[in-house]
Amino acid sequence: MEKYRFLLSGSGGQGVITMAILLAGAAVLYEKRIAVQSQSYGPEARGGATRSDVIISDSEILFPKVTQPNVLVALTNEAAGKYMPLLRPGGLCLYDSDLVQPSQRLDADLKGLPMYRRVMEKVGKANTLNICVLGALITLTNAIRMESIQKMLADRFKPAFHAANNAALELGAELARPLV
Repeated sequence: MEKYRFLLSGSGGQGVITMAILLAGAAVLYEKRIAVQSQSYGPEARGGATRSDVIISDSEILFPKVTQPNVLVALTNEAAGKYMPLLRPGGLCLYDSDLVQPSQRLDADLKGLPMYRRVMEKVGKANTLNICVLGALITLTNAIRMESIQKMLADRFKPAFHAANNAALELGAELARPLV
């Protein structure tokens, strides 16, 4: 099976780190795969640059940091500008088409979806954007099964958040399906 090297990026408050923890946790706990997750962020609590790396593999992971991602999630223009040059040739860049205008790269598969706008229309909770992105990401990559992330969400969040999280996850998958 393929080794997935995710670089998830955006700004503080967008749930980038939570998204990474959910992705790596689901891979380890429900898929019995090997995964590592690391993160870095600016000194600001909200609005500063945030990056989280996730590697999912069936074999030993020798270095925990992603230097050349094959999957990039960019939720801000700053993140897209900073991390798109690192993307492996033929890699995938998922971004919010309302928030990010990435520079064109001929050797990357750019997938822009109006995730934030649709989350606000359908779910009404901005803090579920990361879960919507996760639904799109899983649909586009098949890195893990959707059921695994659903179990992770149920385990990690209080029942009061389950309906909104599940709606956002399904919304992300629904937005991404036509692009698969």
